[in-house]
Amino acid sequence: MVEDTAAPKKVPVTVYAESTPNPSVMKFVSNKKIVTTLFEFTSIDDAKLSPLAIELFHFPFVKSVFLDENYVSITKYDMAEWQDITIEIREFIKNYIEQGKEVVLANAAETLKKSSEQLDSHFETLDDTSKEIINILEEYVKPAVASDGGNIQFISYDANTKNVSVMLQGACSGCPSSTYTLKSGIENMLKEMLPGKIEMVEAING
Repeated sequence: MVEDTAAPKKVPVTVYAESTPNPSVMKFVSNKKIVTTLFEFTSIDDAKLSPLAIELFHFPFVKSVFLDENYVSITKYDMAEWQDITIEIREFIKNYIEQGKEVVLANAAETLKKSSEQLDSHFETLDDTSKEIINILEEYVKPAVASDGGNIQFISYDANTKNVSVMLQGACSGCPSSTYTLKSGIENMLKEMLPGKIEMVEAING
């Protein structure tokens, strides 16, 4: 007997809103993993690889969308207050995930050169100090930043000037206090862990 292929079962999804240190950013956390790597979209044109981000940009108050493992961080324009829009966005994201719709296109990570193979092969081309910096950021900095709905990305290390560039994304981007805190915190940590190799850290807002 041939069985009908059952329609994908709706999985009950919970999504809760969590404020971040940046008053313009709210983090919407799901009990289900939604992406395998992080994505940041700052405009609808930029969001072609993410059907979810495109739909979120249809809300007039959404300025940028940041996706990571199990959450969506949304930066709003000042025209709207969170108390007026949070429930609407939370419900929208919850329904979207429940319906099993595609959050990002299957090839999005490759297109953005973010698949783990591509990241690994890029990592292998770096000098030893850069590798050490990346490992320190991954282990000590990223988890803390992620809990605030943001991300930090290593950009470059210059052995001559001993300057490190990192990019802040999501809730950390454009938040003056976090830029300063992160910059000084990361700078002190790297100076301590890699003595003599680090002069300063430059934090660029994504």
